[in-house]
Amino acid sequence: MLVEISVTEQRYQAVLDVRAGSTVTDVATRFGVSRQAVHRWLAWYEQEGLAGLADRSSRPRSSPAQTAPEVEALICELRRNHPRWGARRVLFELGRVGCPGPIPSRVTVHRILVRHGLVDERPRRRRREDYVRWERDRPMELWQMDIVGGILLADGSEAKVVTGVDDHSRFCVIATVVPKATGRAVCLALVAALREYGTPEELLTDNGKQFTARFNAGGGEVMFDRICRENGITHRLTKPRSPTTTGKVERFHLSLRRELLNDHPPFLSVADAQTAIDEFRHQYNTDRPHQSLDMAFPVDRFRPEPGDGIALKLPPSLAAVVEETAPPAPPPARLKSGPVVSSTTSIGHAVEVNRTVPASGNLGICGQQFWLGPAHAGRDVTVWADTTVVHLLLDGVRLKTVPSRLTPIHLHQLLTDGGKPGGPPPVSAGPVQVGTAVEVERTINATGLLALAGRQHPVGFHLAGRRVTARLDHGVLHLLGPDRTVLRSLPNPLSAAEAARIRDARPGGPAPAPTPAPLKVDRRVSSRGSISIARQKIQVGIGHAGRTVTVEEADTTFRIYDGDQLLAEVIRTTSKRVARFKARKPEPPRRRSSI
Repeated sequence: MLVEISVTEQRYQAVLDVRAGSTVTDVATRFGVSRQAVHRWLAWYEQEGLAGLADRSSRPRSSPAQTAPEVEALICELRRNHPRWGARRVLFELGRVGCPGPIPSRVTVHRILVRHGLVDERPRRRRREDYVRWERDRPMELWQMDIVGGILLADGSEAKVVTGVDDHSRFCVIATVVPKATGRAVCLALVAALREYGTPEELLTDNGKQFTARFNAGGGEVMFDRICRENGITHRLTKPRSPTTTGKVERFHLSLRRELLNDHPPFLSVADAQTAIDEFRHQYNTDRPHQSLDMAFPVDRFRPEPGDGIALKLPPSLAAVVEETAPPAPPPARLKSGPVVSSTTSIGHAVEVNRTVPASGNLGICGQQFWLGPAHAGRDVTVWADTTVVHLLLDGVRLKTVPSRLTPIHLHQLLTDGGKPGGPPPVSAGPVQVGTAVEVERTINATGLLALAGRQHPVGFHLAGRRVTARLDHGVLHLLGPDRTVLRSLPNPLSAAEAARIRDARPGGPAPAPTPAPLKVDRRVSSRGSISIARQKIQVGIGHAGRTVTVEEADTTFRIYDGDQLLAEVIRTTSKRVARFKARKPEPPRRRSSI
């Protein structure tokens, strides 16, 4: 009869055999364990007796690399406030709002969300590398267009949305609500986008009857095809039943449904639905990072074509409708005290007003939102606004410039609410002169990349999520903080002509104050390829063993150079000060022999 004995009893039997005179090697072989295990059992038995042979936890006493509790709490708070955010978006916003400790990896963020029950584990799908993705090389080369439903109105009817997305930048160029998706309504939406952004080289659509007569019995040419042909646009069609070909605009539809339509009650009217979708479209283009763009914003990659001065060619029947549907001038408004103000106030009329940035960092003026970030919360900013542009200044230094959505009525409301007539614009309009210093505001994405002139430039992972001012001054790229302190200086990756074409660029202000030279010390690489500075061990590589390297100290990183070659840049994890500046440790003094 076989009897199962416990692990403790087996260990006890092994200890008794050794104490009875058997060798450790024979006992280890008989029980199928290593000799070190038998020695551990003997030590446990001598120290604690029979209780010491019981199973014990293998959990380590400490975990130095464990995520700080305050960082974990911030991750959970971001997820609870925004249930649709995944690990990548939470990681991006973690760097954007300011992480109280070292920024964890995406996998760590995902595990934290799973551990707290904020994300459900799902079986792994196909890897991202398995998908074949395509993207045009520059904006305005291809637009994808489609029609989506789901706009429920209060009268029980359902409206449609004519949508269009730029293939390179994912910038939404069309989001027009129509009662019925007729061919004329789709063409009117397209014409409005062409007038606002210019003419793309190609248009990609499905085989809907609004876009083509490909499957119509009578054949012929629909109005959409005619507009494309007469304005030099190549109209491309997908294969039947292949929605993945227009995957970018379909993905925009998914975001529109998830973030707006699914949880929204029926709209009162088409105009009410258009207002809500316009707000979503603005947020989608300017303040919503895209994983497909390495967490960049579509507005940073999109550049409209100014056109060549040739007017759009439209069919006569459609041209008449365009003229009739032009928005009428708003009625005149009367101030509380004063004469009637005409809505035809000149565009040059400007207003200056002071406002305090709220705790969220999102400043609102007459319904238009301006993102400044929590770093500016509680500070007073000066707003210079007219009907074309809005400048935001802090102590005379420009923070950002955005297109204005304010009307003359809004400007006069600001005048009655503590504002004053604005002087000349703080930033001159027009293109920036080639060869002069330019500045532009950008947010560094979660992987430490800066978007300039339609390309991503690495500037350092330690700056991920920060809002910086990029100053291009001849051959140097300066990254400036909110107080115009130099965060980092790098070689300028753009030519003078490219720098002059950067979107939202402005002439550079005064040069930043020179920063003190960084501390540099020498270290000799050990035989195992590592060095130690301020009690932090850094692995340089065994290939550099025995060489003397230079370590440059920064606020958050250490940079290791071998001559002029940058070997590595690691995040600083020590709070100790650098106390040794030579490559070798000083040898202790030798004692003299008394003989």
